[in-house]
Amino acid sequence: MKSLNFIDKIKINIKTYTLIIALLIIWLLFGFLTDWIFFSPRNLSNLFRQMTIVAFLSIGMTLVIITGNIDLSVGSLTGLISAMAAYLQAYTLAPLLSGLFPNMSIVALGILSTIITIIVCLLAGLLIGIYQGYVIAYLKVPAFIVTLGGMLVFRGGVLGITQGRTVVPIENSLRWIAQGYLPKNLGLIVAVIAVIIIFLMTLQNRKKKIQYGFELKPLTYDLLIASAYSVLVFGSILIVNDYRGIQNPVIIMIVIAILITYLSNSTRFGRYVYALGGNIEATKLSGINVQSIIFKVFILMGLLCAVAGIVLTGYVAAGTIGGGMNYELSAIAGCVIGGVSLMGGKGTIIGALIGALIMASLENGMSVMNMGVFWQYIVKGLVLILAVYVDIASKKSNS
Repeated sequence: MKSLNFIDKIKINIKTYTLIIALLIIWLLFGFLTDWIFFSPRNLSNLFRQMTIVAFLSIGMTLVIITGNIDLSVGSLTGLISAMAAYLQAYTLAPLLSGLFPNMSIVALGILSTIITIIVCLLAGLLIGIYQGYVIAYLKVPAFIVTLGGMLVFRGGVLGITQGRTVVPIENSLRWIAQGYLPKNLGLIVAVIAVIIIFLMTLQNRKKKIQYGFELKPLTYDLLIASAYSVLVFGSILIVNDYRGIQNPVIIMIVIAILITYLSNSTRFGRYVYALGGNIEATKLSGINVQSIIFKVFILMGLLCAVAGIVLTGYVAAGTIGGGMNYELSAIAGCVIGGVSLMGGKGTIIGALIGALIMASLENGMSVMNMGVFWQYIVKGLVLILAVYVDIASKKSNS
């Protein structure tokens, strides 16, 4: 087992540090240009909430891109799920449940409607993920074509469900999922639990690396990184507590990020995903069922699109014809900016989250500055091109 010294490890993770420094520079720049309004607790709270929907998609897109594939349908699928959720609550479940349970209170009917809506939407995302994953993995149709067709089909579904109109009303219980806040004391408890999980995962990863003889970082380095993440967690909680508390969708995002990080770093499935993206032929020769891995990755992507669609419906409190528009671009951009290689085999969930936060920060900062929407698209496009160039340049340098 080989142990890396501290300096070597810093050199290996230079891209991660550069990403964090770039985020800090962007924040300081927007802070200066907005007379520090950007750093107000209210704006930062809104920023964290705004990043969650794209973050759900970026988490799933990370695994898709690592396998060497792409999913262009995630934005339209998110919009379709959002429209479905709104239609169920506004037109279908309200009269159906009130007829089935005439003695039930309005609040209870609303909660039951939200539970049924969530289950139906998750099943829809699951089935669509199964369909796309099967066509890509087993019928050998390129992911670009399948998901491009899916993007058009799902966007048509959005228009068909909404009929060109905004679908309302939405139950308060569904809005609470995306717009609600945890009590401040409970938020601090969540922060403590998150810190404990960070250190436990760090020690667990070290144990597994020792078990399999992988290169091991110095214990001091791992503890410093875990401490840095812990400081960020507590700092973020204190900032949002200064406004109204930690947002519900942020909690959902953190839980999903932890689960997918564990899945990708500490399970056989996660190792196969990276192996497949690194060298698909060698992976096949190793006896790994490549089709099954790709199939499961797209199923997971479908489920995360469903989560994003549910949160989107609660966030805007409606189903809209433009729901999810261009989200696929923001998700892919967040992944690439976060260090996920478009060539496959490389990337992390944490990096994708930072990339999603950078994209959300650009959009939020430019909105606070009252910049035109056309400038926002131009800036985000240029940032994406720059991120891809850095990825290609780093590969040439390594080779």
